Parts: sequence; C-alpha cells; structure tokens
Amino acid sequence: MTIRGASGPNAPLFDDQARRYDAVLVVSFGGPEGPDDVMPFLENVTRGRHIPRARLEEVAHHYARFGGVSPLNAQNRALIAALGAELKGAGLDLPIYFGNRNWRPYIGDTIREMRDAGVRRAVAFITSAFSSYSGCRQYREDVIRALDAAGPGAPEIDKLRVFYNHPRFIAANAAQLRQAAATLAPAHRDRAHVVFTAHSIPCAMASTAAYERQLAEAARLVAAATGTATYSLAYQSRSGPPQVPWLGPDILGHLPVIAATGASAVVVHPLGFISDHIEVLYDLDVEAKARAQELGLPFARAATAGTSPEFPKMIRELIHERMIAGATRAAMGDQGPWHEICPIDCCLAG
Repeated sequence: MTIRGASGPNAPLFDDQARRYDAVLVVSFGGPEGPDDVMPFLENVTRGRHIPRARLEEVAHHYARFGGVSPLNAQNRALIAALGAELKGAGLDLPIYFGNRNWRPYIGDTIREMRDAGVRRAVAFITSAFSSYSGCRQYREDVIRALDAAGPGAPEIDKLRVFYNHPRFIAANAAQLRQAAATLAPAHRDRAHVVFTAHSIPCAMASTAAYERQLAEAARLVAAATGTATYSLAYQSRSGPPQVPWLGPDILGHLPVIAATGASAVVVHPLGFISDHIEVLYDLDVEAKARAQELGLPFARAATAGTSPEFPKMIRELIHERMIAGATRAAMGDQGPWHEICPIDCCLAG
C-alpha cells in the first residue's frame, strides 16, 4: 500500500501500474462546527504536547470571534461535492469518503465505514500541497493506524502525490491573486507587494522535508503566472515555545519591512493553505490587516486555492494519473512531479 511508504531505501517512488479504485478518501485536519466543539477540538489538536490551558483558552477566543465554527469542514464538503461532479463528468463513478485527524468525521470511523461498505482499494487525497511531517507524514500515520485498527477487510489505500507545482494548483492560486489585487484602488496596484504566507513549522521539522523549497518554487511560479515583480514569502500561526526556532519571518514582523520599502499596498496570499482555517481568518484577516492599517498600508487578502474551480479539476487529474500505466505527471518548474510513494526517511518529525 503506497500510503505506508516505500518498502526500503532503494524502493521505487512512483507507481506506474494501472490501478482500479472503488472509492476516494479525502483526508483533512478537521475543525469545530459549534461553540461546544471548540475546547474538545483544541484538546485533540494539542494532545501530548503539554500546551498550557491558558493558551488553549486564548485560541478558543479566536474561534469565538467566528461563532465557534471553523469554515474548514464546510469548505471540504463543498470541495467533495465539486470533485464528485468532476469525477462523474469524466465517467468515474467513485464514492468519496471524508475523514479528519482532529474532529468528526474521524479518519478511524471513516476507514471502518469504507471496510463495511466493501471498499477494497481507494485513493487518498490529503488536503496539503506541501511536504512536511504535519502536512504529509502525520496524515499517513493517521491513516495507517486507522487501517490497522480496522483489521481484516480494511481497504488498501494509495496516496496521491503532493501537488505544489501542479499546473492547475498554480493556475488556481494565480486566479485568486489576480482577483485580490484587483480590489485595490488603481493608484495602489503598481507598487503593491505580494506576501505569500504558509503555516510556520519548527526548523527541526523543516530540516527533514522539502517544505521551504516547495513553497519558494510555488511562490515563484504563481508570481510568474501573474506578472508579479515584487513578492516575498513569510510565515504565520507559530504556536511553539519561544526558545524553539520556527520558520520566519513572521507576517506581523514582515509587514513593517514591506512598508519601509515604499510599497503602495500589500496583497497577502495564503499560498500554504488550501482552505480557510481559523489561522487564515484570524492571523491574516484580523491581525495582519490591523497591522497593515497601523502602517498606513492598503491591504488585500487572496482567497485560498481550494475555492477555485481549478482545484477539483486538479484532483480529478491526480486520480486519473494513478489509474493508467506509465502516466504523464503534470508539473511546472524545474523540480518535476513529486513522488507518489514516500521514502522511508521522508518528512520526519524532527
């Protein structure tokens, strides 16, 4: 099963055999869907990490600002509906199952549901475009634990490749960036600075993965597609103790640097996210926007790629390439298509 990764250090990292699938599994992070869900959800997210209760309560206030509801599950359900239409239009009659790491529907429950429905082989789409422990390997570990717990009759599951340089992912982000830039007053567009953001991770975790390299390449490709001359990459949503190094610069500290260059405006594009997590809504639409206003910097925020019509088309193409022998794997730039089968030492926790 390719969700389990390579069988050894020299094992193939691409699967060139034709495959038949009974279903698609969409794997995501999960989010609360009401005020009563918030603290149990945050406890799930932080279990085993010894996060102080005061910090959880602080983050809970972020959710309260939005009614205690993360938009993530709703966006995933809309994506699943769009993907279902895409698959049907391509003649692929595949049921789509949905499983989360941290909230209902949980991955374990979904895998048991698939087993009981007679699914024998499925292909998994993990809702993360970039490689890291928290964005890829940890999801694989979640699915593997669920398969082992489901026992005999659990389906075999193949994983779709990371898609940071897929042409449709770049096109989706380019379209969102153009729309955001168009909301600026005409006088502010010429010298606007685009900041691509991604979730920060510990530097030790980043050292075991291609996260930074992939983000830099995706930013370069989106900037080229939109004719963006002035752009940078920053990070957001750091959550670790201050003595542990995390990737930077942080978006809030980076905005004054942009203002000092004489930029006429800033367009913040959450390239590292495919859906509007609370981190996007709070860290960008509340905190970063307020900081830009303090600096007198007109502000626009691009929508995430997962709300673009290009996105379900991309997933359909990724599924199709796993179903035919010797498929051509679409990729832009110089890095080529990312592997389908993860190496044994790929994206360690660090």
